[in-house]
Amino acid sequence: MRKLQSQGVHHITLVGADRQTSIDFWEGVLGMPFIFEQPNLDRATESHLYFDPGDGRLITIFTDETRKPEPQRTPTDIGCVHHIAFAVSRVTFLQAVSRLDERKIRHSGVKDRGFMDSIYFEDPLGLLVELASYRFEPPQGYTHADVLMEAHKIRVARGDYNIAELHLADAIETLTAASRATLSPSREPKDPYKI
Repeated sequence: MRKLQSQGVHHITLVGADRQTSIDFWEGVLGMPFIFEQPNLDRATESHLYFDPGDGRLITIFTDETRKPEPQRTPTDIGCVHHIAFAVSRVTFLQAVSRLDERKIRHSGVKDRGFMDSIYFEDPLGLLVELASYRFEPPQGYTHADVLMEAHKIRVARGDYNIAELHLADAIETLTAASRATLSPSREPKDPYKI
């Protein structure tokens, strides 16, 4: 038996209401360029809108002009999508509360996740959307996932409840030491200020 190895998210497709509601939210609120549109090739009565979330991948929406937005929360039963999260820069994240407030969009306020900060709000159709901003940049040659995996190992070894900034800093130091050689006999912390 062999795996079907994934290499990243190709696209996520959501069921939308009318076309303009999707354009107004995905491009008008979240700034995702509306890059193309064609019929839904499996259902001719629907249109298929494509948006670029910022990494060249796709968020696509099936729309139908006979459907109107129903803003009640989407189901969170087993097998349903709980929420969808998008990465935003730190400077954008720091302005998220005021920009959502300016539009009168209800939100969670800033949530401390230890390794990132989050804010949650619903789209016009009741889908929970998260804006997420990492608190760290990975060392050259590593990904955020590499740092989180190393931080997880450190956290578990120390018996801590969740990943915190200390674990991230130690993970970055560990990964850097593993990937970069030194001529020094020891990488232990030293005190160059001792008298």
